[in-house]
Amino acid sequence: MRLIPATTALLALGLGGCATVPPQIAGQDFAALTPQQAASENAHGPRVRWGGEIIHVEPRSDSTCLEVLSRELYADARPNRRGESNGRFIACGKGFYDPAIYTKGRDVTVVGKLAGTERRKVGEYDYTYAQVDADGVYLWPKREYVGYYDPWWPYYDPFWGPWGPWWWGPPPVVIVRNPPHH
Repeated sequence: MRLIPATTALLALGLGGCATVPPQIAGQDFAALTPQQAASENAHGPRVRWGGEIIHVEPRSDSTCLEVLSRELYADARPNRRGESNGRFIACGKGFYDPAIYTKGRDVTVVGKLAGTERRKVGEYDYTYAQVDADGVYLWPKREYVGYYDPWWPYYDPFWGPWGPWWWGPPPVVIVRNPPHH
């Protein structure tokens, strides 16, 4: 009977280690505001942790501003590319963030205080951005597609499911006969 709680505790500790937040953006006390909510409220002061895809980078004399398409965050604070967008935001951090490195489409997560809003054009549309004074900016490594290759399975089978082929036997034989010509 004591084995079950011990196993559960070890499993929880092991899985908890899988979601490690980088130290630049770690923390617990963040407001549960989306960029759209913050922009509509013209919020000032609350700390947020937001992330998404970089749209544009604008170096200034003493800071760099990142225009970001917001995405929901995974447990490790990385933006979920398949998640819904909660609008756009602008994050300005002190120093120089090289636009050749912080390129369009890269994933970024920022931590900082809300500093009101800024209006800019998106095409011909006037858009109100929530603005973050970022004190933590984390550029995620590029996502690389790694194809799966199994040397023990000599061909690709579209009917292969998560637990094995659905027919649990040899592949089906499909016979296609040529229709007679008239």
